Amino acid sequence: MITIYTTNWCSYCVAAKQFLKENNLDYEEINIEKNNMTRQDLEKLSGNYTVPQIFINDKCIGGYDQLISLYQNDELKDLLYE
Repeated sequence: MITIYTTNWCSYCVAAKQFLKENNLDYEEINIEKNNMTRQDLEKLSGNYTVPQIFINDKCIGGYDQLISLYQNDELKDLLYE
């Protein structure tokens, strides 16, 4: 299960969602602006206040750069199927 916390204006959020779509990975998007979440709320969940914040099986992996790094290092599949 992939959950991605986003905002309306974030280009890295768009890139992360596009990557997930291109790799046929289903995800749940939670737009913090539409859900009236603050950056402090996001920080409590993930330890970070920036978006996107991506969770795989309830584990925060970080943002777009971390997602791509996991993919490039062939570690993403392991996280998805834990």
